[in-house]
Amino acid sequence: MSTVTIKNVTKSFGSNVVLSEFNETFGDGEFVTLLGPSGCGKTTMLRIIAGFEKPTAGEVYIGDQLVSGGNTFVPPEKRGIGMVFQSYAVWPHMNVFENVAYPLQIQKQPKEKIWEAVGKVLETVHLSQYAERLPNQLSGGQQQRVALARALVAEPRLLLLDEPLSNLDAKLRESMRFEIKEIQQRTGITVVYVTHDQTEAMAMSDRIFLINRGVVQQCGTPQDIYNRPANQFVADFLGKVDFFKGEVRDGRIVFPVMGGQSLPYDGERTGKVEAAIRPENIFFAENGPLSGVMETVYYLGDVCDCRVRVGEALVRVITGGWQEESLRKGQPVRLQVRDFMVFPDDGLLEQMLTIQT
Repeated sequence: MSTVTIKNVTKSFGSNVVLSEFNETFGDGEFVTLLGPSGCGKTTMLRIIAGFEKPTAGEVYIGDQLVSGGNTFVPPEKRGIGMVFQSYAVWPHMNVFENVAYPLQIQKQPKEKIWEAVGKVLETVHLSQYAERLPNQLSGGQQQRVALARALVAEPRLLLLDEPLSNLDAKLRESMRFEIKEIQQRTGITVVYVTHDQTEAMAMSDRIFLINRGVVQQCGTPQDIYNRPANQFVADFLGKVDFFKGEVRDGRIVFPVMGGQSLPYDGERTGKVEAAIRPENIFFAENGPLSGVMETVYYLGDVCDCRVRVGEALVRVITGGWQEESLRKGQPVRLQVRDFMVFPDDGLLEQMLTIQT
């Protein structure tokens, strides 16, 4: 297996900078996710690692080998990588065995080795019983597993996946997340995974790199990024969150939009701030510091997704579905906040969410 070392990689298309000074090492056997909105540069970074794009500046190493940088460029087929794309890209006229065997046939491997390698990888992705089937006889999830097996069969040192689950329905996406992670743990291969889906990133990654407009906003474990976001953009992109402008006064944050109601605060920030509150960190409590009126209740089975009118603000509360019978529109409620994050009120979120033209 292999590490990936990226040194000061910048990529521009004309005057448009899509990646700016990316620096990082992805560890051997690590599952790394490049996460961000469409157009942020994550797929461009993956394509640079794969060798489908050349960096404008900087260097890329796979293991100890320089594969991109300066006058050096190693083509994709010589980088020892496997790649799975958003489209399954399986050959419709070949059965499962033939699809998976194709990379080894191109390498002119002996038939005995091909049979052994394909049999092993089909077992890994739970497709042994489908070896003779054509792709049109398979489900979407099975076709994606064929693509994964084909990427793994030549025992690459690095596996790259570009939005591989986006064409699947919700239940298949969920099951495939765990299958891919299980395969990665079983094989020990280094994985670089691209997605815009924060749930995929949270479920699968050892580390997440959250990118916006070509710049890494934060990297860390899912727990680090979710619980300790570096800025408002990170907090907003990863998970559900509401932002409320307020002012720190005498150990409390006072919210004008909530009619002057406040929450206790013992942090270091002063003056005008933005409080970021995740709806799972708010609960109904008789003695809660915030009072409001129930605006809407959406029953979703396992949870109730509620909106509470507090002054002029709508506060989102996610609570257990078992509480649905006791929640009614128009009823007065009090809210307790278990935890919240505080950022400077500097307009950063609005700037970052502005669509570039």
